[in-house]
Amino acid sequence: MSDPRCDPNPDYLGVDRPGRIIWPHVDLCRTPSGARDRQLLAGADVTVLGENDTHAYVKAAQDSYIGFVPTRSVGGPSTPTHSVSVPGAHAYRRASIKTPETAAFSFGALLTARSESQDFIETEFGHIPKAQLTSGPIPTSDAIATARLFLGTPYLWGGNTRTGLDCSGLVQIALITAGHACPGDSDMQERETGAHLPAGSDHEPGDLLFWKGHVALVTSPTTMIHANAFHMRVVEEPIIPACARIAQNGGGDVTSHKRL
Repeated sequence: MSDPRCDPNPDYLGVDRPGRIIWPHVDLCRTPSGARDRQLLAGADVTVLGENDTHAYVKAAQDSYIGFVPTRSVGGPSTPTHSVSVPGAHAYRRASIKTPETAAFSFGALLTARSESQDFIETEFGHIPKAQLTSGPIPTSDAIATARLFLGTPYLWGGNTRTGLDCSGLVQIALITAGHACPGDSDMQERETGAHLPAGSDHEPGDLLFWKGHVALVTSPTTMIHANAFHMRVVEEPIIPACARIAQNGGGDVTSHKRL
């Protein structure tokens, strides 16, 4: 696919202002009425390149991905105070888990506190339990530990949240949390992330394996974790039989083995 970070659509330019995502998450689409390419989480910084009453044309600060989101999903810039540090979290109408929930968030969402009580942070979305948050950005963590938070998450093309992930979305979340820059698509990840290893190299935890249109994160000398359409969820499984199955099902052989 063409690189979605290049050659902005000239028909949708004319604005250049900072913004942030003010919905729990939002689809980022190649065209206003098109399918989802990726997703942006609450608090994600964007540059608004153009907009009308229905759609904003934005560039994501995280990976320079360009696309369309609903205009109402973009607010003014702000400084987040907390991050969602568990796979999923809810906001509630009041500072009680027995009140109705008002929003659901995924790991890595950025939120700004308005006030706090003993157990809750009040945000623009409602009250969120402190146990599900960390102050400031997500602390740098091991990529494998982050990826394992999403075991069992349903497969979703272009997904970046606990409700649905694809292979490159899982790897992007894991690597960025570990302090590595990482684009959003597997072909870009293959070109830009890590150093190539010769065919037949041993697998080490943290390595990346690529196929045409697919990527997995190595978790041990014999296992890997990936979001895949065969299982339709995030799984950790042995490398050798997974490679055989992928090849048998038409995915071909590993195209790159890379080490960060």
